[in-house]
Amino acid sequence: MIICRTQSEWKKEQQVLQDQPGTFALVPTMGALHEGHLTLIREAKQHHARVVVTIFINPLQFGANEDFDSYPRTEDQDLKLLQREGADVVWLPGVQDLYKEKQMITMNTSPLGDQLCGSKRVGHFDGMATVVMKFLQLVAPDAAYFGKKDAQQLAIIKKMVQDFHIQTTIVGVNTVRDDDGLALSSRNVHLNERERIDAPILYKALTSGVNETAHTSNAQLITKKAIDQLEDSLASIEYVELVTFPNLETVHSLEEGNRYLLAAAVQYERARLIDNIIFTMS
Repeated sequence: MIICRTQSEWKKEQQVLQDQPGTFALVPTMGALHEGHLTLIREAKQHHARVVVTIFINPLQFGANEDFDSYPRTEDQDLKLLQREGADVVWLPGVQDLYKEKQMITMNTSPLGDQLCGSKRVGHFDGMATVVMKFLQLVAPDAAYFGKKDAQQLAIIKKMVQDFHIQTTIVGVNTVRDDDGLALSSRNVHLNERERIDAPILYKALTSGVNETAHTSNAQLITKKAIDQLEDSLASIEYVELVTFPNLETVHSLEEGNRYLLAAAVQYERARLIDNIIFTMS
């Protein structure tokens, strides 16, 4: 496994990758790797000759009162995991590699980035899309792999690649969950013992909402089913919303055969958790 820490080091390895036969894939991460990230790598390895992993905690997607400083940083452990999983190249760029000067132009993800998580985290998706665009340009992979747990992020990236004619296939990989249903997340380490026991209620509530579609197509009743269950949680509810997928449009009545996203965000004392279920109305 080759480790690059500067853009110049990466450029040398990129040339080697491009000169070799077969395709290569990108798995962009912010580190603090868990089974969800490793699943992305395994999926990428199944379909591509080589896999490049980036680790970069992107300051542009954190708001003034968000957890940039406290975001988990576990580089030594991350590199051991990537070695075990057979990543070919790991690039850990510094901020100066990607933002040599003040970023004057950023991606505008409106309207997709204005709702759900974007309604509270103003500018988050613009920052996320900006750094993903940078990696797609600098790495130029044949495919890039992202988790469906961040469904809004996935929808935005797919649309960005389509709109800007980027020659990279974006692949969404199913959410990886703990045995009790909690979606794996780097932020789960901030849950205390009581909160960790409570946290699986998020997925249970979303499941209850989706199950309600067997009885009604009314979006308000479906979201209410999930909200009612979440009100028993230790966390405060930030939102529970039902939208079309991948266009993230508000919906009042579900139609058979269409795809939808039931998504939620909750706030514990030190951890903000998100989760979702993508489903087709039957």
